[in-house]
Amino acid sequence: MKERGGLNEDMELPEKFQFDPKQGIDNPALSLADDIESGEAFEPRFCSLTKPDGGTFGFFLRHEFGSAGHVIRQVEVGGPAYHCGLRDGDRLLEVNGEYVDDMNPLRVVQKIKGAGKQISLAVLDQRSYLEARARHLNTAMLLPGHGQTSEAGAKPRLCYVRRVEGGFGFSLSASEDEKSPFHLTVNVGGPAEAAGLPSGSRLLELNGAGICHLTKTQVNKKLKQAGPAVALLVMEPNLEQFYCRRGIKVTAAMADPSTVPFKARKLHLVKGPDGYGFLLRQEKHASKAEGQFLREVEAGLPAQKAGMKDGDRLLAVNGKVVEGLTHEDVVYLICMSGSMVTLLVIDYLGDQFYSIVGLSPLLFYEDEHLTSPGLHPHDDSLQPATGSSDRNVKIQPRPRLCHLRKESSGYGFHLGNITDEDEIFVAQVVPESPAQRAGLKVGDLLIEINGTNVEKRSYKDVIRWLKEDSGGQLTLLVVDREGYTHYRDRGLTICAGMAETAGQKAADDTELHGREE
Repeated sequence: MKERGGLNEDMELPEKFQFDPKQGIDNPALSLADDIESGEAFEPRFCSLTKPDGGTFGFFLRHEFGSAGHVIRQVEVGGPAYHCGLRDGDRLLEVNGEYVDDMNPLRVVQKIKGAGKQISLAVLDQRSYLEARARHLNTAMLLPGHGQTSEAGAKPRLCYVRRVEGGFGFSLSASEDEKSPFHLTVNVGGPAEAAGLPSGSRLLELNGAGICHLTKTQVNKKLKQAGPAVALLVMEPNLEQFYCRRGIKVTAAMADPSTVPFKARKLHLVKGPDGYGFLLRQEKHASKAEGQFLREVEAGLPAQKAGMKDGDRLLAVNGKVVEGLTHEDVVYLICMSGSMVTLLVIDYLGDQFYSIVGLSPLLFYEDEHLTSPGLHPHDDSLQPATGSSDRNVKIQPRPRLCHLRKESSGYGFHLGNITDEDEIFVAQVVPESPAQRAGLKVGDLLIEINGTNVEKRSYKDVIRWLKEDSGGQLTLLVVDREGYTHYRDRGLTICAGMAETAGQKAADDTELHGREE
């Protein structure tokens, strides 16, 4: 049974305050406010979670109708979240040092999903959160620094430094025993300064790996072997005390977005007579995970004119994130767009950079309308942390291409309709027939016969056509009622380019020119 959001029945709400001159500042409501400001009433908890390889953080994040805040649910006993002290009903206030209580829930989901293997959270227990809300308190005021990353609002920096003939343009200084902490001396006018590396900052990570256990000699050796560029996570000295006071481990996900060198790009494509003009291919990217890549961008066609580059990795289609979707699902999303589509991409170097530092390129992309697989602004549940939503993506039913070869008993199906003008549907499918083996189902609506659209044809014409000699073979494009309504409500024309073929695995790459129609 779904939990009802709202206040606990046994919670006592404060009485409405009426000023009493005889009480003055001894009024209990004023004393309560003093306790809140002193931090004694509500104490947020700070949790740092590390996700095991192939595992999850072990909790669900929900945005429940009728209940305030981002709610922690289904904390897996024995999982990372449980061991760090997260409990069912906790309200999420901060993700990686950023205040999120007033943030769009889908954006919070993306910040957790994009943060890699480590996240730092600030939470408040359910009772305290609801009391704070009932008293109209700003929950940011309950956090050290009032919800800022630091008193000065500064953040760690993630810098990409290219090597030149003289090196990277910085040097390390360390303690007498040559061990961490390592602070950087940045050469004036060098590549490190150009990359925004602050002189005197402390080095935390080199190419996505922590260096606190290494000696100065070992770090310098890694720099020599690093290749043409390095990704450095650094923190200015005045931030160290702030994070230490909270017990938060600084990670790349906390970085100031303005210092991140690679950004996702949005491409708007309008299909021309020859299609979009690119190849969509499924390949492994630098992190060894499967991704969708844009290849063979043809000069002069819409993709190239929109700024697409060979090797771009596709991140989202029309605002829907494609990470976690299959190749076939991504092709479907593009085809169902009709003659226009908006793609979010990251170039080859950017993809390499984010893979090295262990983050998603979407982490620093600010767009409240971006949705992840299985998530919708009106969904009752948001589930970014466990990853289960990625494995249970609900894709709207697609059209299907059914290939039938006639046998002595025929094709094995019958059509029907209510009146001669209504949609023509499959009324019967004979067991063990060519129709059943091809994936035809009772209730399917008929869209095409052998590549010709029959939606506007009368039932009598279609039956007459089917009885004509077609060489003993039929290719039918069909869709179920739910899918048909989905496309029609969006003004989309159903075509073979949207379809999956029953019983066949789609190819590993798809050419998005004009041939999908």
